[in-house]
Amino acid sequence: MTKPGMLAISSMRDQCTDAEWQARVDLAACYRLVELYGMADMMANHISARVPGEDGAFLINAYGMMYEEITASSLIKVDHAGKILAKPDFGALNYGINKAGYVIHSAVHEARPEVACVIHTHSWASMAVSSLDCGLLPLTQTAMRFLKIGYHDYQGVVLDTAEQASLLEDLGKGEALILRNHGLVTLGRSVAEAFILMHNLERACRVQVAIQSSGERVNPVPPAICEKTARQYESGDTNRLPGAADPYAREWRALVERLEPAAATSFRD
Repeated sequence: MTKPGMLAISSMRDQCTDAEWQARVDLAACYRLVELYGMADMMANHISARVPGEDGAFLINAYGMMYEEITASSLIKVDHAGKILAKPDFGALNYGINKAGYVIHSAVHEARPEVACVIHTHSWASMAVSSLDCGLLPLTQTAMRFLKIGYHDYQGVVLDTAEQASLLEDLGKGEALILRNHGLVTLGRSVAEAFILMHNLERACRVQVAIQSSGERVNPVPPAICEKTARQYESGDTNRLPGAADPYAREWRALVERLEPAAATSFRD
């Protein structure tokens, strides 16, 4: 039975291939996890996932829904031009997509076909670090993971597709980007990878703000050691699961398990 005030959304399961449905389930779980770990900003921000086997199509949230109520069926399928390909019946609310989300995510999905998932957040810690002239500092092992992170200068709310070119240039072949005076972007070859990268990047930002707020002298790590640590992460040696297609499969299983008993509606719906 649907609780009062809760959206009643019919299942999209019979309108999807098995691969698309799994992508929807993983993406809905990612939205719930971003909320669970304190990285959501009400209904702002966006996470997208490429639709397997369907060129030029990706899934993204309906603008107006909170992260904790996202389900597999509530996600909207769009193409790189922003055309809605499929969405559930939202009734009188008739939800669409956030334009800024389309501009950022369509640019990355079109330019980087190996990317399965893109996450954009602006939590308090990420906004703080993105506004510092020094940016993200290699103060901790977690921050050293992102030693070569890119930076994209603020140009206003990302509503103009003309900004896509500079955003992609600043991202390059990287897996993470700091949007100056704005927030963070991570991308992965799976939803799991994109989420775990974002979780680590967010934590690095929170720790940096805590360190800088202490007023105490910082213990410096030699640049050569910072470089070594970054290479260790890049190689996958710190998180490799032998024989697995996705090296983040272990963490993802455990993370998804956290969601199962708690929510009023399942992300699998």
